[in-house]
Amino acid sequence: MKKFKVNIDNKSYEYVEGTRYFDIAKEHNEKALLVKVNGKLQELYKNLKSDIDLEFITLKDSIGRMTYERSAILILLKSIKDIYGNTIKPVVEFSTGNGLYIRLNGKDDFDIDRIDGRMREIVDENLRIEKMNVHTETAIKMFHEAGLYDKEKLFKFRRVSRVNIYKLEDFIDYNYGYMVYSTGYIDKYIITKYKDGLVLIIPKKESPNVVEEFAPEEKIFNELNNASRNAEDMGVANVGSLNEMIANGMTNEMILISEAYMEKKIGDIADDIVKRDDVKLVMIAGPSSSGKTTFSHRLSIQLRAHGLKPHPMEVDNYFKNREDTPRDEKGELDFESLDAMDIEKFNEDMLALLNGEEVEIPSFNFKTGQREYNGNFLKLGKDDILVIEGIHCLNDKLSYKLPNDSRYKIYISALTQLNIDEHNRIPTTDGRLLRRMIRDVRKRGISPTKTLSMWESVRRGEERNIFPYQSSADATFNSALNYEIAVLKQYVEPILFSVKKDCNEYQEAKRLLKFFDYFLGIPSDNVPSNSILREFIGGSTFKV
Repeated sequence: MKKFKVNIDNKSYEYVEGTRYFDIAKEHNEKALLVKVNGKLQELYKNLKSDIDLEFITLKDSIGRMTYERSAILILLKSIKDIYGNTIKPVVEFSTGNGLYIRLNGKDDFDIDRIDGRMREIVDENLRIEKMNVHTETAIKMFHEAGLYDKEKLFKFRRVSRVNIYKLEDFIDYNYGYMVYSTGYIDKYIITKYKDGLVLIIPKKESPNVVEEFAPEEKIFNELNNASRNAEDMGVANVGSLNEMIANGMTNEMILISEAYMEKKIGDIADDIVKRDDVKLVMIAGPSSSGKTTFSHRLSIQLRAHGLKPHPMEVDNYFKNREDTPRDEKGELDFESLDAMDIEKFNEDMLALLNGEEVEIPSFNFKTGQREYNGNFLKLGKDDILVIEGIHCLNDKLSYKLPNDSRYKIYISALTQLNIDEHNRIPTTDGRLLRRMIRDVRKRGISPTKTLSMWESVRRGEERNIFPYQSSADATFNSALNYEIAVLKQYVEPILFSVKKDCNEYQEAKRLLKFFDYFLGIPSDNVPSNSILREFIGGSTFKV
């Protein structure tokens, strides 16, 4: 029988033709969930057909963790179906705290212990998760018969002739991405009751052997939950419904309603600020590509409508001079660290303004790396209010000398409420990544390859400097728009094709290109000039 060479960690091994990657992984890395064969992702059921370089993907990898999550969801959905049949309709909604929220429609008194027990049985039985390749029309019929109408609607807009479906005993589902070989791999998870559903918690990639107890984020949950309900009311809770509205000529109406809903939310925040007589500093923070700048401009307009005089300001003006900037563990300048800010000078100036004194506000010259003073004097009168934007604005260490009642803190993020279908969610980070890629190319001359390579580092900075403080905000604002990914498609798809196959970022680019296949595109002509989306695609009425 023919043998092939398999290179693993710079060592060469021989295996006979047809050996499953599952068997090779068992010998070398039992924690492998997927493999990379000559740089291409493969599931473990695939067979050896030639000489290859082989890498193992585990829970420590982002792709591995996503695979683990999808597989855990499949087991959970089958468990619910086994116990309750069609009386419960689970909807995989969004991440909340350190878990994933799944709403259970149709039954309020479900037994969480019974569902957990059935999941444990399925895991202990180590059942194969089988992949089936069927004609798209066959898949549509199967989804209809199974009562999975969102998937049926989704696949009516797919142009591919065949589709992959996963089967776990008698349970079928479509999944956006790869799955593990068998249920026995999913041996670490917690499910717990929460609101009108449950939360699934799996290990973080930094600690793959540990499942932490659920740590809820009530404010973020409420914002996401309200956004989901709003999307349902608009009839665009999932991609199939969005495509249907586009196909039926309702695009402009959908854009106008989405933008009106967002404007109302901004108006509500402005109303709340005005009610608090002592507020002089509105402090806005959020992760990358949340639309902070456009939001601050639109909030300022709402405040002006109330008779106030807002003054936009960026905390970045209070960066320390380049020679005083701290460095990270790699020896590189760490601009995201709080220590990169001149906290004392910021507090000194803000206190002076609160006390009615005139202050010269600095600006930071990013080319020279120096703070400059160019005659920008400011004095706060009765109706004046500062609208301050910066990644550390929710951290009390930045404004530790300022009275609490003088500050109004806002957390902003693009919390994507749209899902692919009832069982496949769109991570909120994907929406922000798409926005950032467009802006990086358009305004900064940064390639999508570079943006993708930096994204993990950007997210680590957010985990350290922004997310721990989000619950301290007085208001939370969701800047995601129901229709935006259909617009972004026209901008992102072409540039993703520039990512070369031999780059480490190619697999992620390929995943995003496949993701866009679900969407019908929308031209940007009818996107309002004051839309947060304009901050990224261009054509904004504001200087952003």
